[in-house]
Amino acid sequence: MQTNKRTLMLAAVAGLLSGGVRAHGDEKHPKSADPVQKEQKDWGIAGNANTARRTIDVKMLDTMRFVPDRIDVKLGETVRFTARNTGKVMHEFVIGTKAENEAHAALMLRFPTMEHDAPYMAHVPPGKTGQIVWTFNRPGEFEFACLIAGHYSAGMVGNILVASK
Repeated sequence: MQTNKRTLMLAAVAGLLSGGVRAHGDEKHPKSADPVQKEQKDWGIAGNANTARRTIDVKMLDTMRFVPDRIDVKLGETVRFTARNTGKVMHEFVIGTKAENEAHAALMLRFPTMEHDAPYMAHVPPGKTGQIVWTFNRPGEFEFACLIAGHYSAGMVGNILVASK
């Protein structure tokens, strides 16, 4: 885990130096016009919206909770997540492993204005909706979380169980 923290820290510093990391306040984060980079992660890979057969609506609340807070998917399933921020503050919907999310949440506490963008993340302003299309091609238990400083430690996390077919 120390390696993950060190890697995230180096990535943050490199991003700051290159101009790739921007402020992470309550403003809307515009999506990049570049094509989605489909990088295999421990928790899956960016999916193709045309192959998503199921949409899962997730509410993000200012009580630092997600509804629902547990999602079951099948191995190989591509899911469209619609993350609806029903609150008055910015929230995120970030898919990852527990270790990755813990390390990233700790980094966000140290650098609360850091902005990041990846196909497994949706930054959702108050009253708005974000979307992620993800293919779960690895079995296991994963998380979805809000990694804005303090939200993860306040309990804004849910579980995704990817079961074999």
